[in-house]
Amino acid sequence: MKTPFLLLLLVSASLYSCTFNSKSNKIQIGKTEELKDSVQEIKLLFVGDVMQHKTQLNYAKTDSGYNYSSYFKHIREDIQSADFSLINFETTLGGKPYSGYPLFSSPDELLLEVLDSGFNIILTANNHILDRGKKGLRRTLSLLDSLRIQHTGSFQSQEERENRNPLWVEKNGIKIAFLNYTYGTNGLTVDSPFIVNYIDKQIIEKDILKAYKNKPDALIMLIHWGEEYEMLPNKKQVELANWLFSKGVHHIIGSHPHVIQPIQIVTDSLSNQKKVVAYSLGNFISNMSRKGTDGGMMLKLTLQKDSITQLKSCEYNLVWTGRPIITGENNYILYPSSTKDYQLNNQANTLRNNFLNTTRKFLNDYNQGAREYLVQ
Repeated sequence: MKTPFLLLLLVSASLYSCTFNSKSNKIQIGKTEELKDSVQEIKLLFVGDVMQHKTQLNYAKTDSGYNYSSYFKHIREDIQSADFSLINFETTLGGKPYSGYPLFSSPDELLLEVLDSGFNIILTANNHILDRGKKGLRRTLSLLDSLRIQHTGSFQSQEERENRNPLWVEKNGIKIAFLNYTYGTNGLTVDSPFIVNYIDKQIIEKDILKAYKNKPDALIMLIHWGEEYEMLPNKKQVELANWLFSKGVHHIIGSHPHVIQPIQIVTDSLSNQKKVVAYSLGNFISNMSRKGTDGGMMLKLTLQKDSITQLKSCEYNLVWTGRPIITGENNYILYPSSTKDYQLNNQANTLRNNFLNTTRKFLNDYNQGAREYLVQ
């Protein structure tokens, strides 16, 4: 049952945009205003949960190792077109024996394919990062470091957390701070010196204040939260989003529910800055098949800077996971919403169209301000 507060927040985007009042910490209805042109620009791409279930391991296995080259072949250009592409790596690189749910450990080849496809920031604060304990966390982070890949969310020491939290990037004169937290790690814990960023308002507020000492043009929160398989954000997500905005976060990108939840663009009534909250990007690739879990979205944010940094555009592409048992292919393949004809069989076409049509209808009802784009 929807709460009145949730109904107020999740209104149709066809008529209204949202205005965020940082004084009252409430979402209000207001008119959309056009953004001014800017000289400097940065493009960001975010995707949801990259998972590795047992069936995926079976299909990827070869005589010499594991092959994931099919996974992202239809979206590589999109991934590589962004200045920074971020991925929620919801497994570990804990070494052999490799395993799927409930305690994930994936081959190194999966990470190599993620990097080769164009992702250049890895997020590790999620509920499966401790699936192989301290050794698995150490191996995962050490491998990322050995490949000189930017990552954040979990750390091998307090010193490393100081250096990587926030994670800073800069391009075209625009400086961005990323913060990454998770609601939990399935009851698993890790001893010092290892650290996982958990959602704790006191700690988050300190991290936000630390970020602002370095004067970011944008502060972006990547947060693992919510309830699995629920299409709408719960009250805690909505309240936390409002709190994060009130503390100075510019954009919020969510994961964990394994289904897509709405995107809203709100406007701070004091600064007039537009802010994005994407409650959940859904699964990116997995073996899940229940309704809504067989796909997710790629979210693109373009920021532009003149005297201040503003949101220029927020758009998304729906991505369906083609499982070999459905497509008849040799491995898993992501199929974006596109102008292209991917020559799928009848069953695959039906399931893909069901995912696209159902998701579009849902987002048309609940999104505010974001629009879909098609891969060319």
